[in-house]
Amino acid sequence: MIWRWLICFSSFVLGANAAAVKGSVVLTGSRESRVHRGHDFSGVVVWLEPLGRIQNAADSPPGHPKTAEMLQKHKMFVPHLIAVPVGTAVAFPNSDPIFHNVFSSFSGQVFDIGLYPPGTSKSVVFRRPGVVRVFCNIHPAMSAVIVVTRSRYFAVTDSHGNFAIADVPAADYLLQVFHERASEETLGELQREVSVGETSVAIPELSISESGYLALPHKNKYGKDYPPEGYAGVTR
Repeated sequence: MIWRWLICFSSFVLGANAAAVKGSVVLTGSRESRVHRGHDFSGVVVWLEPLGRIQNAADSPPGHPKTAEMLQKHKMFVPHLIAVPVGTAVAFPNSDPIFHNVFSSFSGQVFDIGLYPPGTSKSVVFRRPGVVRVFCNIHPAMSAVIVVTRSRYFAVTDSHGNFAIADVPAADYLLQVFHERASEETLGELQREVSVGETSVAIPELSISESGYLALPHKNKYGKDYPPEGYAGVTR
């Protein structure tokens, strides 16, 4: 079921035909210590897709950034999650003293940028919307998520679960949500129609359950199990 919300506050006017859409997210049923003990509700992507037409990268105003960065440091991707509009080039600089091989074999966008040395960087342009799960072909513990949206109206929650999407033109939108430890069914139930006018819109709190989430090991870029550490002289 899709609900329609229109909650405006006239004291917060951003300008003609543009407003902010704000809200918060709470995560429940989590096995992650930082979530159930530390109440860290970061890393949830919220975006607005205009109803009645498809928005893409061409709708972005002049000067809207079309580049982003996901650093490899201490055998981790930093940040672990980013959201970008379609057409964005994401750079993967290697700041470790070892080689990395960034790839994705999932449906969001399949790519493999090959093995490259410390102090260098490679980029990938993300040309279609979807969820891209990113890995390193050498280090199985490395993982990240890139959410590629049709719309430029998106935000990622902070540690308190708060989000704010600024300068949203007046129109009707479909609010969508992504969280990597939630099922597609759970996320589908969170979709909402949102009407934006000339004043700010407050979205009632969104609750996302992580119950039932099970982290499964992934394969390497060849679809096989990772070799033992030190294989072929590659340092992990």
